[in-house]
Amino acid sequence: MRIDKKNLPVHIAIIMDGNGRWAQKQGMMRLFGHQAGVKTVKKIVEAARETGISVLTLYAFSTENWKRPADEVSGLMSLLKSYLQNELDSMLKNNVRLSSIGQLENLPAEVQKVLKKSIAETAGNNGLILNLALSYGGRIEVISAARQLAELCLEGKIKPTDIDEELFESKLYTADLPDPDLLIRTGGEARLSNFLLWQASYAEIYFTDTAWPDFTRDDLFAAINSFQQRQRRFGRTSEQVIKK
Repeated sequence: MRIDKKNLPVHIAIIMDGNGRWAQKQGMMRLFGHQAGVKTVKKIVEAARETGISVLTLYAFSTENWKRPADEVSGLMSLLKSYLQNELDSMLKNNVRLSSIGQLENLPAEVQKVLKKSIAETAGNNGLILNLALSYGGRIEVISAARQLAELCLEGKIKPTDIDEELFESKLYTADLPDPDLLIRTGGEARLSNFLLWQASYAEIYFTDTAWPDFTRDDLFAAINSFQQRQRRFGRTSEQVIKK
């Protein structure tokens, strides 16, 4: 599928859904689907990098995912650790910079160690930013920002009237990243699931029934193509956008 390289979304965010159901349909354990999902991550990161996407945020593990069965959570953490260890050389070779958002302190110590190492070693890269949302929840992120601003008010460093969108955004996990232009959700569900609630306010949303393990480079291009067919108005009328 052909896409216009002059009209690419700067930041693509993906809710990688459907791993468990994909596995269960094949009579396999849910972890088998997550293992297949890791292979898809590698392919989509490569496709995004080659296409010229600047930022790719992947919803890898939510705050709610901690409620899943202990063996599944343990398996996911093991897969995350292995992915980070195995892909570091590739990220360095391909100029990919790793970043992460979420309550990272809640991750197992060994995962935190590998994550910090990968982030530090790729910090000098200036190509695709691969941003992993780990132990992430949009509501918690907003609450965290509000608490930081409340503390600054109590300390007398700012006044409540100083708080605007720009200041609020500076306290979000994504303060150094642009808002997503395109948000993709795989797996057939049509909801945000507590993902980038503030940042996705004006993102173009693309839902697909394709489960994440089956999501391919062509599926990514189909989502980008859909994005490119849309008119982004940001509250303006179509006529105003055309005149601009």
